[in-house]
Formats: sequence, structure tokens, C-alpha cells
Amino acid sequence: MLTNNTIALVKQSAPLLAQVGPEITTRFYQRMFNQHPELKGVFNQSHQTSGKQPLALFGALAAYANYIDQPEILSEAILRINHKHVSLGISPEQYDIVGHHLIATLKAEFGDVFTDEIEQAWLNAYQFLADLFITAEHGLYQTAQQQHGGWQGLREFVIEKVVSNTEHIKSFYLKPLDGKALPSYQAGQFVSVFVPEEIIGVQQIRQYSLSVAPNPTYFRISVKSDGSVSQYLHTLSVGDTIKLTPPSGDFVRHNTKAAKVYISAGVGITPMLCMLGVHSQYTPDVEAHFLHANKTQSDLGFTAEVHQLGQSIQHFSTTTWLESDPKGTASGLMDIHAIKETLPTEQGEFYLCGPLAFMTFIKGQLQDVGVNPERIFYEIFGPHENLPN
Repeated sequence: MLTNNTIALVKQSAPLLAQVGPEITTRFYQRMFNQHPELKGVFNQSHQTSGKQPLALFGALAAYANYIDQPEILSEAILRINHKHVSLGISPEQYDIVGHHLIATLKAEFGDVFTDEIEQAWLNAYQFLADLFITAEHGLYQTAQQQHGGWQGLREFVIEKVVSNTEHIKSFYLKPLDGKALPSYQAGQFVSVFVPEEIIGVQQIRQYSLSVAPNPTYFRISVKSDGSVSQYLHTLSVGDTIKLTPPSGDFVRHNTKAAKVYISAGVGITPMLCMLGVHSQYTPDVEAHFLHANKTQSDLGFTAEVHQLGQSIQHFSTTTWLESDPKGTASGLMDIHAIKETLPTEQGEFYLCGPLAFMTFIKGQLQDVGVNPERIFYEIFGPHENLPN
């Protein structure tokens, strides 16, 4: 447990972070990568270049410093990060490396202001948090390994089928190369794809939602070609293999009798397809609404699948907005206000996935029409962030 003195010193030094902002976490990553270039394969380098990862780490540091005496406030964020770490195969030894360079960066930045006593307090605070993460992630690793068909680390899968859903999205049907059983997973979870260094110059890891309901035969991921890893995947064909981690993630469909509203934009539809598939199979008596936004008619690759899954649901509706194509059910940007009377705004559960700006826009609309923020669930691919309230 943290002592009162440690808590007080960390909270008192928190304003130091505000003075420098995310630049300090940028310097931390530069320092760590200089001495441990192998970790570049763990951290998405495009998020380093864009500044998203340093910004996210800075936000996490500031939040921990301010709420170190109220960790329950951070529990949701911590759980999400735990799942992300498990999907990346983070080890206890890597926490030691991160901790060493983080404290060294703080010490170098603040100099004499960062006294030995404050440094020790931050070391204690970091080790306390690292121990919590390591323990929680060990439990997640064990759960993934011990379930029927489960495993830990990497497992090789062979591509059984490739379907071109749109010009830019392909679905890959994947079976274990070892021929053994597949584990189940929760609707909304993802797998990580590991691409070795020799393929694109540096080992890279990317998360892709499982886009089909759990079944004993195959996994399916649906990938938009918009980055180095996804472009590589688009070059693969039947018979090629890829390596995956077990399903992970805390953005999951809740198994309740509350009406469900699945809201997505673009390739954010992928976890919603899985959720709708589970809904169709196991709770067809529960009301469901499927709302999707895209740019043009040609970007819609799963319309027939959505309608097919919806046929089993007793009370089901679907609405599509097309930003620049008048052939859509609705034109322009998604407008929750226009259909609010048809939605279960008081008791329903609302699931969002899509670009950050889209989800922020839709969350605001949902709150405008009376949806409690506690019933709005979302997935942000990339560094952890929270949508504004």
C-alpha cells in the first residue's frame, strides 16, 4: 500500500507535469527507444509520429497523479489498458524498463525541483501501479490460456477465405494452423495481428475486431487498407498464415434484457457485426437498432449481412446515413435527433465505434435526447482516450 507521505508528495508535484505538458512524455519515448529500440515494435509508431501516444500517456500520468488517493475513479481506464497490454503481450520486465526511463525523464526535466524525496515517492507510486497492472494482466493471460481452445502468446492461423467487402475492406476467415479448438470470446473483442520485422521493416502489432459471432470453426477480421500493416494484410491470400494473440478487450456487449442500439461509422461497423450476430442468436426477443454512417453507397460492404442477422430479431430496425450519396436511407451526417422517438433513449444500451470525431459527435447527440452517459459504451482504437462528456 502507498503511504500517506507518498500520496501527498505525488499530488503536490502533479502541477509540475502541467507546466511542460505532453512534451515530457515525448521525451520519455525518445529516451526509451534510443536504449531499447526493440520496443518500437510494441508501440504503434504512427501514433508516436502523430503525437497521440505521448498525449495519451501524459493524460494517464496526470490522472494518476491527481487521483492517486482515489484509484477507483481510474478503474475503467485501467481495465481498458490491461486488455490492450495483454493483446500486445506486455511482460513484467517491460514495466521495469518503462518505469526506469519514466522516472529518469522526470528527474532530467525538473532537476533540483524533483528532489530525492519526490523521486522516491514517484518510484513507489509507479511500482504500486505496475504491480496492480501485472497482477491483473496475469489473470487475463491465465483466463485466455485456460479456457477451452485458449492459448497465451502467439498462435498461427491460416487464411481459409478472403472476401472483398468493398474496394478498401477485406474480410479474412482464419482457422488455427494446429487444427485444435478455438476459444469463445465476448462480442466486441479484438485480436492482435503480429507482423514480423522482415515484412515491413519493424515488428508491428495491430488490433482488429472480430467481426463475426463466436463459432467453433473460424475467426473473422474485416480490415480496411489504410496503414502499413493493413496494406500488408490486403496482399495475403488463401493459404497464407498470420500470428494472433487471444481475443481481448473490454468493449463488449452486455448480456442484459435492455434494448440495444449499435452505432458505427466506416470500418467501425466490425465489432457491431459481431454484437448483432450474438444478439440475433441468443436474444432475438430483445429490441435492437442498427445505425450506420458512411460516405458513399460503394463504402457499404455489410448491408446484406446486417439485414440477414436482423431477420431473427423480433423488434429490429436499421438506418443508414450516407454523407455524399442521396441513395442512402438518410443523407448527410448521422442525426439522432431525427429518429429519437424510435429509440429506447431511457432504458437502452448504446454502443459506439468509429472515428473519434464521429463518436464525440454522436455521444453529444445521445445526451441531448436524454441518454444517460453511463449507458453509452464505446471503443477507441489506438491510445486510450475518453470521449468528452
